[in-house]
Amino acid sequence: MVIGTKQARSSIQWPACPHWPPFAREHCALARFVAVAAVCLFLVAGTYCTVWSPADAHGETEQRFFDIWRRRSAARADDDDLEAALRGAADANRTVILSVLNKAYAEEDGLLDLFVEGLRRGDGTQRLIRHVLLVAMDRTAFRRCRSLGGVRCYRLPAAVANGTDDLSSEQMYMSGGFIRMMWRRIRLLGDVLRHGYSFVFTDLDVIWLKNPFPSLNRTREEDILISADQYNGRPDDYLGNELNTGFFFVATSNRTVALFDEWHAARNQSAGMKEQDVLNQMKRRGALSRLGVRARVLDTARFSGFCQDSRDARQMTTVHANCCRTMRAKVADLKAVLDAARRLNRTTELRWPAHSECAKSWR
Repeated sequence: MVIGTKQARSSIQWPACPHWPPFAREHCALARFVAVAAVCLFLVAGTYCTVWSPADAHGETEQRFFDIWRRRSAARADDDDLEAALRGAADANRTVILSVLNKAYAEEDGLLDLFVEGLRRGDGTQRLIRHVLLVAMDRTAFRRCRSLGGVRCYRLPAAVANGTDDLSSEQMYMSGGFIRMMWRRIRLLGDVLRHGYSFVFTDLDVIWLKNPFPSLNRTREEDILISADQYNGRPDDYLGNELNTGFFFVATSNRTVALFDEWHAARNQSAGMKEQDVLNQMKRRGALSRLGVRARVLDTARFSGFCQDSRDARQMTTVHANCCRTMRAKVADLKAVLDAARRLNRTTELRWPAHSECAKSWR
């Protein structure tokens, strides 16, 4: 009987150096080791030289050299951590449900608690919780996420090496911090696609009333299924519908990876624009068509929002607190939605409560 491990070890054999003189063949392995070590030393020295400058007189070269190696090692570690988190949350089809939070979102009785409550109370949503990965942008949000129990949490590495880009507080709509948060999110989602996972991304201000997957239904193998602020009734008309990135599905492929790379890179030419506006601009300029990305817009009858309420309670799966400026207003009006959903008789028409706090948030 051959043991697998032993077989694997014995299958790797070095040639016997047949052209060496007989008295030197016994030193063949040592010579190879020395050669490999020399190559490694050459690579290290070459890296050192690339960061050396003649004006370096106080040890800056050494610091820069070791900073490069430290950043590369940290990047590999972050990549491994993300892969482990995705693998743990993904279903059999390598699809994961993602949301992003910071300290402000994670406050007690805030959006995080409402989102998790919706999943626990929704119709067929409880079994989806094990596939949800909550991505925390700061340490406080990560700790709060972990304290909930029963949900998966991942700490997003700092966007900059010194950690000065603090996005833990509430970022008002269209503020500089808000826009940076949105772009950090797109970078994360691109990384998820590169790891070979598809995802449903949901903002925390989206309440899941029931399992949305049957309503997503990729009928023609679309790459992206995405919500809209105002739905014009034509699901294939992604040019005519204003896309909303608060809830969308993306299938991993070379096409979608290329789209997210181009989307994230566009931030450099889009000062003052949030990522959603840039995507709508890109679609009008033909980016989706050029990359071969197939998109379908989700009907607001099923994927509703405060911009355009659904009046058919029997179809509705999610409610998004869009067209709302402050977190306090979102929490108040989403609580009213959850209260109405608890009283819901699905055999009758439901009229949702007026989103009065969100309306006031713009004054």
